[in-house]
Order: sequence, then C-alpha cells, then structure tokens
Amino acid sequence: MQKIDFELQAGHPFPLGCLVDDEGINFALYSQQAQKVELCLFDSQGKEKRYPLMQGENAIWHGYLLGAMAGLHYGYRIHGPWQPSKGLRFNPNKLLIDPYSRALSGKVNDYSQFIDNSDNISLIDNGASAPKSIVIDEFYQWGADKHPNIPWSKTVIYEAHVRGLTQQHPDIPEAIRGTYAAIAHPVMINYLKALGITALELLPVQYHLDEPRLQNLNLTNYWGYNTLAPFAIEPSYWSESPNSSPLSEFRDMVKALHNAGIEVILDIVFNHTAELDLNGPTLSFRGIDNQTYYWLTENGDYQNWTGCGNTLRLSHPTVKQWVIDCLHFWAIECRVDGFRFDLASVLGRTPEFSPNAPLLSAITQDPILSKLKLIAEPWDIGIGGYQLGHFPAPFAEWNDRFRDDMRQFTLNGGISLANFANRFAGSSDIYQPSQRLPYASINKITSHDGFTLRDLVSFNHKHNQANGEENRDGTDSNHSNNHGYEGLDAPLHIQQYRTQSCKHLLTFLMLSLGTPMLLAGDEFGNSQQGNNNAYCQDSPLSWLDWQTRDERLFLFTKQLIALRKKIATLTEGQWWTGEVLPNTGNKDVEWLNQQGEPLTTEQWHTVSPLQILLDGTWLLIINLTAQTHYLKLPVGHWVSVAGFECANEAINTENHQINSFSINLLTNFIH
Repeated sequence: MQKIDFELQAGHPFPLGCLVDDEGINFALYSQQAQKVELCLFDSQGKEKRYPLMQGENAIWHGYLLGAMAGLHYGYRIHGPWQPSKGLRFNPNKLLIDPYSRALSGKVNDYSQFIDNSDNISLIDNGASAPKSIVIDEFYQWGADKHPNIPWSKTVIYEAHVRGLTQQHPDIPEAIRGTYAAIAHPVMINYLKALGITALELLPVQYHLDEPRLQNLNLTNYWGYNTLAPFAIEPSYWSESPNSSPLSEFRDMVKALHNAGIEVILDIVFNHTAELDLNGPTLSFRGIDNQTYYWLTENGDYQNWTGCGNTLRLSHPTVKQWVIDCLHFWAIECRVDGFRFDLASVLGRTPEFSPNAPLLSAITQDPILSKLKLIAEPWDIGIGGYQLGHFPAPFAEWNDRFRDDMRQFTLNGGISLANFANRFAGSSDIYQPSQRLPYASINKITSHDGFTLRDLVSFNHKHNQANGEENRDGTDSNHSNNHGYEGLDAPLHIQQYRTQSCKHLLTFLMLSLGTPMLLAGDEFGNSQQGNNNAYCQDSPLSWLDWQTRDERLFLFTKQLIALRKKIATLTEGQWWTGEVLPNTGNKDVEWLNQQGEPLTTEQWHTVSPLQILLDGTWLLIINLTAQTHYLKLPVGHWVSVAGFECANEAINTENHQINSFSINLLTNFIH
C-alpha cells in the first residue's frame, strides 16, 4: 500500500508542480485568491490525508514532503470565496488536479460529481472518483539521439493521428496497433521513409477527456482537442508493453523517428481546457484560480473565443509561464522538434490580438523554443480572430487561402491565373510584405479537419450523420467536386476523372513554394465516407484503411515528393524573383502563355493554359479548360517526368498538345 504519512516542511516556490529529489518531494501551486490550499494524498485503498501548504510570496503555495517518493497519487483542495458573478469559484469539495501533472490516475466517466451550479456551491465531495495527479520521475536513456534539424525549405509534413495511422495496418503486430509503439515499428518507419516525408505531425498526444455530450451519445473525442493536462502523455495510445510506460513508449517513438531522419511535431492545445463552459466540470484551473486562468466577462461567465466554452488567459504572467514550462517539457525531456498551436490567435490575445503579445514574445525569444518548428493555426472565432499572415517570425502558419484557392482552381474554376500564381509562389502576397520567408506558408489541400483528398473529389456534400448532430456540424464550404456522382462507388470513367483531380491537387501541393503538409492516407486514397468532421469517430471510419490503398496513387505521391527535393527553387527557401540566378544561369521562375512568352496583364486574369518554368529545367504545363490546346514550349529538349506521361509520345516543342483538364510535367534533358 502506498504510504501517505509524511513530515510536511516548508517547501520552495519554484519550480511549480512537483519535484522529486533524494530526500522527498516539493509541491508548489499558484493561486492568487485562495485562502487555504490543501495537498491531498491518496493510498491504494482510497484513504486520503490532507496537508496544508504554506502561502509564500507571489501567491505561490508550497510544501515539502520529507521521505516521499515518485508514485504518489495527489490532488488539491482549494478554500476561498464562492462568488461566481465575480469569477470566484472555490470549492474544497472538489478535488483538483495539478496544472503541472505529468500523469493522471484515470479519466472521468461520470461528470455528475464535478459540476458546480452557479447559484449554489456543490456539497458533493468527489475525492473518491476524481482523477489523481501522479508524481513521476522517469529517467530515460537517449543515447546518441539527435534532432534531424531538417531545414524549413526541405520540410515535408505528414499529419496523422496516433491511433488512426496504424490501428488497421495488417503488417503491424495486433497487440501494438494504434499506439506509440506501432509508429516506432519498422513497418511504419520504413513506410514513412519510402514516402519521403521529413516530419510527422501528430494530433494531440496530451491527456484529454471526452465531453459529457459525447459520452451521452456513446462517442469519444477522437481527435483529442479537449485537453486537461498538457504535461501528461495520453495513456490510451500506450501499448502496455512490459517494462514500459506511456511516457517511455512515446520517447522510444521519438528516438526511432529521429534515427530515421524524421522530425516529430506535436499538435498542442493552449486555447481552452476540458472544463468547458459554466455548465462544465470543475477539474483543475476553475477551482484553483478561475480569474487567472480564463478570460471572463463582467458577470463571471467565460469568453468563448474558441467555440469550446472557455478561453485561456495566456497574457497573464503565471499562465504564460505554465505554457512555456510545458513546451520546455516536451522539447527538452521528450525531444520533439516542433509544435502546431491549435486556434493560435488565442496565444496573441491581450484580449485583442497582438503579434507582440506576452506569450508570443516569450516563445519567439526563448533560446530553446525559437529554434524549433513553430506552426500557428492563425485564427479563433472571436472578434478579430482571423490573423493569417500576422504571426511573428519564426512562426509558420496553416494557410487556408492556399487550401481554398487551390481547391477552387482545380475542381471548380473561377480562380484566375493571378490568384493561382500567388498561392503557387508561396502566398507571397501574404507573407513577403512582412519580410517573412516562404516556409511561413504551410500549404495544405486537406487536414484532419475536413474532407480527405478522396472525399474531396467524391462528395459535394458532407455526410456527418454518425456524429449525432443531424448533419449540422462541419463546414458546408468545402469547394469539393464529386465529378457528377455523389459517393465513392461511381462508374469507372468518373473514378478515373477523380484520380486525375487527386493527382492535380497533389502536384500543386508538392510543387508550390512554401511548406507542404500531406494528410495521412491521402497518398493512397483513404476515405472517411464523406464525413468532414470526424472528431468524434474513433472507429474504422477515421482509421486509415490500409487494405484498400491505391498503390499507383501512392507511387505518384512518392515520386512527387522525391521530385520536389530535386528542384532548387523549392528547396533553397527564398522568394522567387523572376531574375537570372548567378549560381545556375537560369531564372528561378517564368510564367509563360501558350506561345511560350510571358503572360500579358490580360492573360493573368483568365483561366487559360499556363506554363511554369522552374530553374530553367522543370516545366509544369496546366490546362484546366474544357478544350485541348497546343502550345509552344520554351527552348530545350523536353521529356516527360515519370507519372506525367503525355498523350503524344514525341514531345513537339512547336506544337505541344495538352488535353483538357490535364497537367504535364516535363524536364529539360539538356540540364
């Protein structure tokens, strides 16, 4: 049985959280308005013992348990005023987890004991059922592990879900499918290397909860964006292999990926927490210091700039430090290579958005974090929340303008060559004026949020009935095209058109300036049956279907990624100038019309055929009109690139034929 009787001594205010040393454990917790803080220990039988912490300077409560060791289960009970209209919601009947928790004892399956009515304080004591923070002190032998340090200009990102990536993979041992161990398995590592990606971006791997609404529908928060403890690894992705823990298995995965030259980027949530709105559970922050951790209205309600019920107040010094400490944990102790910040405009709210907000400044000036890959989802749903192009360097940003314009250009028309060229050239109209480099544009056609690539060309409408919201959830603005037949089982000729459209979109993704991000499974035609908001579908609907993968589409994607790495103007990381480069003697880019001459002002505003010459060596010919066209090619000895074979075998440079709705890619054999 875990011992819980110790001598309590005066502790130290830093670091916050708990720290194990040779003689005991130090506990430190911030609470500005608390009147009393009790550290509560629990043994294996559920017996509880409470220790009153000392109130130190700067509103930090601390204590040192002499003789205590890792493995302790603990929580906090916070005494203070109950004045919900002022945002004060202290209730010692609710056991609270440590915001710095590295591990927790379980999840919440029944929220009834965690809810506080705004009118009356709950007298239900939930100490027996509440998750407990666990003191861990895990040493890990990293050996010769090194960060791959892939330059931004050579980065190709692959976005995936830990479970969904491997849960149905037939060549991975069944016992470890859907886990960190499965990603580290040679089968998966070899696949990622063969595909050619350089960075694996994982949906949240931090401890999260399923919302009460989803539990009532027998669904789960599959994506994991309902985070409660961002220092703690999500245990449900652990294989439970002998002599391992969730954290050690995650570290093994990172080391295996690094050994293969692949970086690890974590999707991380610092915009809201699993405590949700006023009707949500009291689990941690709300009961520790509600006014500090959340943006509140004048009547004590939560500002909902996230759509998830609450918004973290990241401009407060203590909350800012909590985020920095968490990022340091993942960067230093888990050696991840970067972060993608969900709804990242919240990071810059003061409450108005500012690129010089305290947290953004702290991250960009941090000697460790500033060297990592930092990616912002540059919006939230609050006033002034759309901030594409406004994050400070070295942040890159998810570029929804690239997504929408490329989809419309390829599938529906209506986008001029000028708009297409802006996106193809790294969205220079967005990022170059602020002197940011092309990598700042994370180019994506699809992501976890929305249609997969195959569904994008197979469905005109979302089909989210399985989510239990009568198909109201998910966006209606998909810019998709089902090619005349709604659903996957279309006639053969329609399937061929769809495959062609997939190849076009993949080509624009991989040959555009900027940083390409590929959604896992798009390389082989994975489908979610038309569901464009599968956040609650932990099922075969969301898991990659490896059995039916399109090997030819995989080969095409693989060849595209390999080709991208050969094109200097895509991998040097500089803006295109259209001028002759001294090191090659060629222009980095030329935009040519059907006659092989520079486009006129009028032609930029049409959808006529376009020739894009890169490095004087690679010629991308685009004809998304309904007619076959004949073009004059630039001077050179042109041959088709594998995967882009033209209809005519011999390439006629004076009268080159390109069919309707086609893309050709040629290379200059002389070079």
